[in-house]
Amino acid sequence: MPKQIQSPAGPAHARILGVGGYRPSRVVTNEQICQVIDSTDEWITTRTGIKERRWATAEETVGMMSVSAAGKALAAAGIEPEQLGLVIISTVTHLAQTPSLAAIVANELGAVNAAAFDVSAACAGFCHGLALAQDAVRGGSAEYVLVIGVERLSDLTDMNDRSTAFIFGDGAGAAVVGPSDTPAIGPVVWGADGAQYEAIGQTFSWDALREQPELGFPALRMNGQQVFRWASYQMVPVAKKALEKAGITAEDLDAFIPHQANMRITDAMIKALKLPDNVPVARDIARTGNTSAASIPLAMERMLEEGEAPHGGLALLIGFGAGLVYAAQVVQLP
Repeated sequence: MPKQIQSPAGPAHARILGVGGYRPSRVVTNEQICQVIDSTDEWITTRTGIKERRWATAEETVGMMSVSAAGKALAAAGIEPEQLGLVIISTVTHLAQTPSLAAIVANELGAVNAAAFDVSAACAGFCHGLALAQDAVRGGSAEYVLVIGVERLSDLTDMNDRSTAFIFGDGAGAAVVGPSDTPAIGPVVWGADGAQYEAIGQTFSWDALREQPELGFPALRMNGQQVFRWASYQMVPVAKKALEKAGITAEDLDAFIPHQANMRITDAMIKALKLPDNVPVARDIARTGNTSAASIPLAMERMLEEGEAPHGGLALLIGFGAGLVYAAQVVQLP
């Protein structure tokens, strides 16, 4: 009989110990966008809730923004980089196929003991990262995990595309996950509807440039109505299931932090979930635009810093985007 393999064992529970964010210095208003496309501030605000967004400067790379957000999260958690056992970065705008952005950022942070890899789950990526981080801590693979959502979507924005030019923004958000004496990250509810993969994507793939270099640089494209319908109706059952699996009701929540995709999608979810009026809701899209994987941690950080959400309170997170992919869980705020 072969010798039995030893199995690692971690703590029974995990929690978010600290969060941090980075918002680029450059503010781009709707009026500035409308100098290029045929639209108005009123039309953009009514359709999406966006008033302005942040676009990165040349110096504000995905790596630089990640390191800055991570530093704030580590400081808030009281954890040194050397204590990290894993770094997970969710991004679709690290424009090098390899090596991973996570490996580069871990090195810059001094996380010399950490494994590192990237996740491609678009706007649901941060929630995916949290789920993986909790499993790593509880499974004994890492005592502390750094999860980062970072995007420079301005790099993939076609300023002449009237349907997308005003939507996207840049930024980074990070969270440190570690051991907990009590349950503080609920079971994840996640999935993918690959049959609708064409709803959000690039105008053309990178390999197309080998045959047609005159194509220039690819940009993001989106079927707005298709995505709006999918998110408004299909994500409500996902959110409800995340509450149910966590043993939490909408009335128990201290905050609702959905991916900042569209204010009308957020309003539809609030109504369908019958969220009480006293539960604060993240509406950062008005000032940040859609920052994809960064939107949830950025909103979480702001709500905590401004006292809109209480430290130790319960928050429902839900991300959804290209794929079409989704993930949701209830967490205790750090």
